[in-house]
Amino acid sequence: MPMNMIPYSNITKGTLLIASPDIDAGLYFRSVILLCEHNMTGSFGLILNKPLDVELPEEIINTQSLSNPNVSMRAGGASHPNQMMLLHSNDALKEQTLKICDDVFLGGDLDFLQKSIEDPNGSPIRLCFGYSAWGPSLLEKEFLSGQWFLHPGSSEYVFKTPPEKLWQTILRQMGGKYATLSMIPEDLSLN
Repeated sequence: MPMNMIPYSNITKGTLLIASPDIDAGLYFRSVILLCEHNMTGSFGLILNKPLDVELPEEIINTQSLSNPNVSMRAGGASHPNQMMLLHSNDALKEQTLKICDDVFLGGDLDFLQKSIEDPNGSPIRLCFGYSAWGPSLLEKEFLSGQWFLHPGSSEYVFKTPPEKLWQTILRQMGGKYATLSMIPEDLSLN
């Protein structure tokens, strides 16, 4: 079934929300959000393509021992920007993590994080500050009003696609009218 024909009831954990061009400013402009939970009480997700460059307090994480080249930070959303959430591909902590989609997990404690950043061969980790949240049925309303496109999530998008190319890459892969939208310049005044 083509993506534009998927009913809103198919919004599920592991779905990517791709901002439509109708969202033309702010944090959600051209954002790609990995939906981490979606049920009758509401939804929450993490933005994947808004890199952050912040100093982490040494008393929380010893960044001096950062050896894992696959660690990066993201602005996860507008809600609680001081709260840190971990996205990673390590399935060893089943009791501490929630599987979002294949090879993508949410959660883990500071001990897990410290060990992961010290491992030069460590799995990819995204430190997401803040999250995106919707109350009951609000996400469905935004989707039905055309603010979001849906696409299945994957570890390829979460960990391997460069954040600055993620929005365009997914739209291009969706094909048709979405591929055309991927070519719209960020700043329309340059046209």
